[in-house]
Amino acid sequence: MADQLIRATAADGGIRAVGAISTRLTEEARQRHKLSYVATAALGRTMTAGLLLASSMKRPESRVNINIKGNGPLGGILVDAGLDGTVRGYVHNPSVELPPKENGKLDVGGAVGADGYLYVVRDVGYGYPYSSTVELVSGEIGDDLSHYLVTSEQTPSALVLGVFLDRQGVQAAGGLLLQVLPKAASDEELVATLESRIAALSGFTPLLREGLSLPQIFSHLLGDLGLEILPEVQMLRFDCKCSFDRMLAALKLLGEAELQDMIEKDDGGEATCQFCGEVYQVHSDQLAQLICDLRTESC
Repeated sequence: MADQLIRATAADGGIRAVGAISTRLTEEARQRHKLSYVATAALGRTMTAGLLLASSMKRPESRVNINIKGNGPLGGILVDAGLDGTVRGYVHNPSVELPPKENGKLDVGGAVGADGYLYVVRDVGYGYPYSSTVELVSGEIGDDLSHYLVTSEQTPSALVLGVFLDRQGVQAAGGLLLQVLPKAASDEELVATLESRIAALSGFTPLLREGLSLPQIFSHLLGDLGLEILPEVQMLRFDCKCSFDRMLAALKLLGEAELQDMIEKDDGGEATCQFCGEVYQVHSDQLAQLICDLRTESC
């Protein structure tokens, strides 16, 4: 099934629901960054969450940045996701592996760490981006981002995220975001019904592995609550805006002395994009041109 995102409402617009399938983009991230099992799950969950959060923004160029810094061996996660359905991201220590938990699930919380902070930046495309910081709750990512939505955006939310992979790679990945909007927040019976149904879920990826589509998952959860699925299906993909020209511009910031040292010692240089793992080779004559440009600009 292709990576995609759909939106829906229920309870006369009192509930907002967004679902995403992110299997292929998570597998691409795993291959690009050579991720371990637990690192794949952590990054896949966070990329899916970024896409779900970005889905509520308005301007086409809007983006969400999620930065998770816990005390676990993974070291941290950084994700950049857009309303346009593109996402990229990386973990600081991609080779970290931990034994699975007693229930057989990957120990994402142990890899991320329960002590630390979650930083979310919303860039609407103009003015100053809106940023917020909350403490981590569990390191499991879904719990932490649900806590962020409640405390920073004052929106009761449930975020269910999952990544299932085996020796062949990522077999299923995606997530579901359910939010009770202000017009329905005072309906205690509705909130209780939604909470019980979310609690009864065994996870998100088991539903995908059973062959259920996003509309079927929505119907299972909200079908008796006036569910309305919006017609637009948005395609999702791993995408990075890095390029050779941008890499040269970044090298230029090193300054003349550092560039000259690269020429003399290595006869060139190499740069790797942290977000996508793309490796760029630069020759000594290109470094020399950067030095020439710097001297021209200084004059």
